[in-house]
Amino acid sequence: MNLTLGQKLIRTKPAGRHHDDSDGTSDGGLQRSLGLFPLTMIGVGATIGTGIFFTMAEAVPKAGPAVILSFLLAALTAGLTALCYAELAGRVPAAGSSYSFAYATVGEFAAFIVAACLLLEYGLAGSAVAIGWSDYLNNFLVNAFGWEIPAHLRSPMFVSEHHNVHFTPGNFNLPPVLLVIMCCILLVRGTKESATTNAVMVLIKLAILIFFSVIALTGFNAANFTPFFNPDPGTGFVGTAGVTAAAATVFFSFIGLDTIATAGEEVNNPRRNVPIGILAALLIVTVFYLLVAVAAVGAQPAAMFAGQEAGLSVILQNVTGQAWPALVLSAGAVVSVSSVTLVTIYGQTRILYAISRDGLIPKTFQKVNKRTLAPTANTVIVCVAVGLVAGLVDATFLWDMVSMGTLTAFIVVSIAVPVIRAKQGAGEPGSFRVPFGPYVIPGLSVLACLYIMKDLSATTFRMFFIWMAVAVATYFLYSVRHSRLNKAS
Repeated sequence: MNLTLGQKLIRTKPAGRHHDDSDGTSDGGLQRSLGLFPLTMIGVGATIGTGIFFTMAEAVPKAGPAVILSFLLAALTAGLTALCYAELAGRVPAAGSSYSFAYATVGEFAAFIVAACLLLEYGLAGSAVAIGWSDYLNNFLVNAFGWEIPAHLRSPMFVSEHHNVHFTPGNFNLPPVLLVIMCCILLVRGTKESATTNAVMVLIKLAILIFFSVIALTGFNAANFTPFFNPDPGTGFVGTAGVTAAAATVFFSFIGLDTIATAGEEVNNPRRNVPIGILAALLIVTVFYLLVAVAAVGAQPAAMFAGQEAGLSVILQNVTGQAWPALVLSAGAVVSVSSVTLVTIYGQTRILYAISRDGLIPKTFQKVNKRTLAPTANTVIVCVAVGLVAGLVDATFLWDMVSMGTLTAFIVVSIAVPVIRAKQGAGEPGSFRVPFGPYVIPGLSVLACLYIMKDLSATTFRMFFIWMAVAVATYFLYSVRHSRLNKAS
């Protein structure tokens, strides 16, 4: 049957197409090897660390001590969306996360646009986190050995400053590239091994953050919370506007929720474990974010956060007057923050795998190594791209771009809930369903995402629309003709 262009844009893939729980292996070659605990740790590993270890230096200057409200606002928005993810993950337990959800509900073109958002989200998040990791590595080397990485080997070639780009030939940020290479080696060995390593790193990370909070709270000063809202008009963010702007900056930290859903095709009993993993990870993440934010702001005036590298280590050093707490925290960050880069690269490869299997991008991305059952070529390509961005570009601009991609994907996921309810009805007995019907929670999720999105910079919107234009051109020039649904029709 020949379809019109309009029909091709809205054609959907059956939600049950990839369901296969009978033999432990998905139809595309990925192996079901993840239980609930490692799955939850994937979500926590992709989330905790990013917003706390790095973006405090970006968020506190915008919101002041009210950055605590920014984390609460981001957590509330993520929580509303997490409920939507939990229902969709139970109905569509396939690799690809919100891309697969969109394909099963709102159509192929919208799904491809969501995929472009996810590629932006995961690729830039992996690069940004690797860049921040190098700051803690350098802090550790200084405190442990009195030696620091030469400036030209830990500085980017392209630096964004007040929306202007400065080019410094001869600079290259080497440490994050080395981190990406290590993640690549681990990922090509297989999912189960990577998940086990990630779980260990996450437990180290949680212990380190508890260590930070206990010591930082000994230097707690209630005066640091006055004034609570940012009063400086020179920053461009005064009062509640600063809270929203900071929430937009830290929101990408909740990317871990999406990462859990990307693993849907490699999870044992996905209809049960994916929804529980998403909600459990959100709870753990929110508690730790608020604990560390309160301890950090209580231990240091808000004005000191701006431009602070390896900020949590510096806070401990200032509170205690000794180097060893900073040394312990930097060492823990070097180990544990590696898990964020690992799982964001993992998520990127699984999204590309799902898109390729549907025929929307070349087949290279869906080829699975017969021995390791990992998409090797896909992983290498992703790591090369992530490594180049991390080595050449500074992280300042990347945070907001990742938040834009994350928020857009969350909006589509929320819209997908009432659509899939209309198509499938109540779902299977015992499956998770969003409370209060298909419209209240998803509607609030969309509104909350739009509210946070409005305070992203004009430059972020411009770059996002350019990226979307590239995605649209790719769809019409390649994807619409090579789609597996197109060949089937």
